[in-house]
Amino acid sequence: MIELKDINFKYKNGEMVLKDINLKVEEKEFITIIGKNGSGKSTLLKLIGGITKPTKGQAIVDGIDLSDKKNFMEIRKKVGIVFQNPENQIIFNNVHDDIAFGIKNLGLDNTEERIKQALKTVNMQEHENAESYDLSMGQKQRITIASVLSMGTKYIVMDEPTAMLDSEGKETVYEIVKNLKQQGYTIIYATNVMDEILYSDRTIIMEKGKIVKEIKSKGILDNIEELRKRNLQIPPKIQTLLKLKEKGIHIKLEEIM
Repeated sequence: MIELKDINFKYKNGEMVLKDINLKVEEKEFITIIGKNGSGKSTLLKLIGGITKPTKGQAIVDGIDLSDKKNFMEIRKKVGIVFQNPENQIIFNNVHDDIAFGIKNLGLDNTEERIKQALKTVNMQEHENAESYDLSMGQKQRITIASVLSMGTKYIVMDEPTAMLDSEGKETVYEIVKNLKQQGYTIIYATNVMDEILYSDRTIIMEKGKIVKEIKSKGILDNIEELRKRNLQIPPKIQTLLKLKEKGIHIKLEEIM
């Protein structure tokens, strides 16, 4: 379980980025985080991933305190992070070497087996010996996901992973994410693609560094006004359901998922 207790974070110039964050993420839960740019989403994810330390409060993953530097390597084995731009995470030109780096850096065994299994999970096994610069942006993102999986992490933090991809790349990556959820991974996923929140268990709405609302994703139809009040886009699939409802046609959300 991931637990954040009374978390605050501010820059050295005194600007407060996160304020009084309290959040629990259970194992195998899929959480989406939404909010306008500058709401604190990325900082929150970096904190969960152990990259950023809280100014105040406590962040714990499976009983391990993220603030303690001596726990850094242990956290890396538990929490993997995928950012918007995969090119910022790819270190080596060769796909095999890039994935192997993280495995060896953590001192893990069975490098070749881990690489092959991770590439199979993201359907990129035929590219094991490819040069990274030859891949499309969507393929590069799949490689970064494979790198995270190869290290045996059970918590996957994703910061708008489809933001830089074309429509085909977005769909492919999101299908991988849904499959990972089915396989039992815990996923914390920030997004501005509103349809993506429909597949999660719970949606966290952030505003000015605070968590202002939590919505069970299956109950999103009951929280439309909350989204509108905060100037957040209504997911297109939900807009369709609302239009049908106005015409007397009632379809359940799960029927269009």
